[in-house]
Amino acid sequence: MKSTVASATALLLALSGSPGAAKPVVDTAYPYTGPDVPVGDWVNPTVKGYGKGFPRLIEPPAVKPASANPSNNINVISLSYLPGGINIHFQTPFGLGEAPSVLWGTRPDRLYRRATGTSHTYDRTPPCSAAAVTQCSQFFHEVQLRHLRPGTRYYYQIQAANGTTESGVLSFDTARAAGDPTPYSMAVLADMGYTNAGGTYKQVLRTVDDDDVAFVWHGGDLSYADDWFSGILPCADDWPVCYNGTSTHLPGAGPVPDEYKTPLPAGEIPNQGGPLGGDMSVLYESNWDLWQQWMNKITKRVPYMVMPGNHEASCAEFDGPGNVLTAYLNHNKANATAPRTNLTYYSCPESQRNFTAFQHRFHMPGAETGGVGNFWYSFDYGLVHFIALDGETDYANSPQKPFARDLKPGETHPTPGETSVTDSGPFGTVKGSYDDNKAYQQYKWLAADLAKVDRRKTPWIIAMSHRPMYSSEVSSYQPRIRAAFEDLLLQHGVDVYLAGHIHWYERLWPMGRNGTIDRKAIVDDHTYMTNPGKSMTHLINGMAGNIESHSTLSEDEILDITAVVDQENYGFNKLTVHNATALTWTFVRGDGGIGDELTLIKKKPGRRGGGDSKHRYGGPGVLFQ
Repeated sequence: MKSTVASATALLLALSGSPGAAKPVVDTAYPYTGPDVPVGDWVNPTVKGYGKGFPRLIEPPAVKPASANPSNNINVISLSYLPGGINIHFQTPFGLGEAPSVLWGTRPDRLYRRATGTSHTYDRTPPCSAAAVTQCSQFFHEVQLRHLRPGTRYYYQIQAANGTTESGVLSFDTARAAGDPTPYSMAVLADMGYTNAGGTYKQVLRTVDDDDVAFVWHGGDLSYADDWFSGILPCADDWPVCYNGTSTHLPGAGPVPDEYKTPLPAGEIPNQGGPLGGDMSVLYESNWDLWQQWMNKITKRVPYMVMPGNHEASCAEFDGPGNVLTAYLNHNKANATAPRTNLTYYSCPESQRNFTAFQHRFHMPGAETGGVGNFWYSFDYGLVHFIALDGETDYANSPQKPFARDLKPGETHPTPGETSVTDSGPFGTVKGSYDDNKAYQQYKWLAADLAKVDRRKTPWIIAMSHRPMYSSEVSSYQPRIRAAFEDLLLQHGVDVYLAGHIHWYERLWPMGRNGTIDRKAIVDDHTYMTNPGKSMTHLINGMAGNIESHSTLSEDEILDITAVVDQENYGFNKLTVHNATALTWTFVRGDGGIGDELTLIKKKPGRRGGGDSKHRYGGPGVLFQ
């Protein structure tokens, strides 16, 4: 048995890569047996569409090519914070033939400094050689600018190479130094695809255009690439979305958006998707490409910080009526059925497993802050220490399982039938039992990160993972994520825990251990006091909009832990940090209206956020120190 555990551990570590920078390696012990390129369109199962079946969406690239028929192009640009600097990430369909480079400086007309970086790629399905040059990304480039002045505007220009066109002169602002008391705002969202997300996109872009937010923090579920097959799944009684043109059915009491009233393309059947089949496309990789290009107006101007959600794990999560996806991916039979669902780790193409696309398409400061890749990291901005956690893998009984949890006694490797289609990770080390949260690198990192926080500089600590610890939408993962992180967060006086996953806006009452409401922390319906070590404020931001629409519960199913829930409106949360003792959350609806507001106030900060308070509260909108 000892050798079995050792062999399984060796396999898992080989898949996860080295600590600090998770490597998107996948297991290939069993062959992939599906179509060369899975396409979620029975009427026209081609990459480019050619005008039949579901439409193939086009989004402008980050850089307009200089020629009408470019051989290469910069299609996506995205910024992220580094300690003391910035990471400039950009994407091209083909390699550059040299190290990526950026000119930069503090004036747009004096870009005298040059920085070079590194590139990485993966064998995506389909390759960019089969797609349009300006609508595809297969090579990913990172250029890091370090030792920059905090709170300063810099200008940059990505240089041309191997057929690309250089970018225009763009700009970014570095993070304010820890302890800088200047007020600022940021945007918080989660669960954002394309369908139903137009209003959220418009409102976030408006805040960026107005210099009203410093950065965006996206709590997982980006692009909904894994919903590429929605247009081939028949409607189901247990799935609330049924797209059927003029008679489309969606959950919730809100009106059906106009795009759902678009007639079904000739030959397509009522399905679980929307007017584009998948969220943006009927191909997994194209969903990623198009969503990132749609977001360019935001991501190339302000840092766009992300973390993993369940929709990033693999090419699919579940099958539908008739098990058409099992027939297609396992047996290469299009528009067919299977006697039972049997999606396994090996059902997806190799490039669409184990968070591969997510790991390549962003660069978060995991390695730079002692964490791991895009999975867990931290950063400071002004008076706040922000912590990103992986709610999908790397803790005991996580929703996405490592192979170690698939093994039967005596096995060193699971058989395909013992695996799940979303099996992933671990991306950090596990030194001990997989059932012990304290054995995981993520837990140890979180404990060390929290212990280093200087509350005199950053009196606020805000943590986020994709999965909520509490909600009126109760689920089995919630006690597991509480067991992994809640005690540690409370011990260190974390103020706020953010999440998504459930497709609505939900604000809970201040929550203590074991689901208790901390009534002493409630000032009124829209004002809470922090109570370090006793409770945290919990907010669920899963309402950005996507093809799966809203989550819903009847009024009598809403639990008493919930202060506010909105099952009809899409939007995002705007966090405004006023000072060391007050911040405000504002739910900005997709139509620009205000859905909810919460002010969080705290005592005058000390080393650990305690001490006597000189703070008093003067009613809504009136904050004193």
